Amino acid sequence: MFTPKIPPPDTAPAPGTSLVPPLTGLVHPPACTCHHTPNVPAPVPAAPARPAVRFTPGSLLVAAAGGTAVVLVVGTVLVSMLLATAITAASVALCAVVLRSLLNRPDNR
Repeated sequence: MFTPKIPPPDTAPAPGTSLVPPLTGLVHPPACTCHHTPNVPAPVPAAPARPAVRFTPGSLLVAAAGGTAVVLVVGTVLVSMLLATAITAASVALCAVVLRSLLNRPDNR
């Protein structure tokens, strides 16, 4: 009952043979009928050197103001999320204390 059922060796394919017949007689036509040598692409010229970035006092002021605004907005969002989490945790803890007091002494109500 627990012995494996192995097929007899005469039904298994011989090693090195394929069950799919090979494709023969497929001939691809050439891409073109002209007889020329293939074109070698011309070398790509190097890109010109980019000038260094120049900051004017006005652009520095705008960048500093934008960075400050981003920091303030992200800080406000993070603090509000932390505050919401703290309020939720406090309310869950208060509910747990009330439920515990109600369940521990049902005769004192």
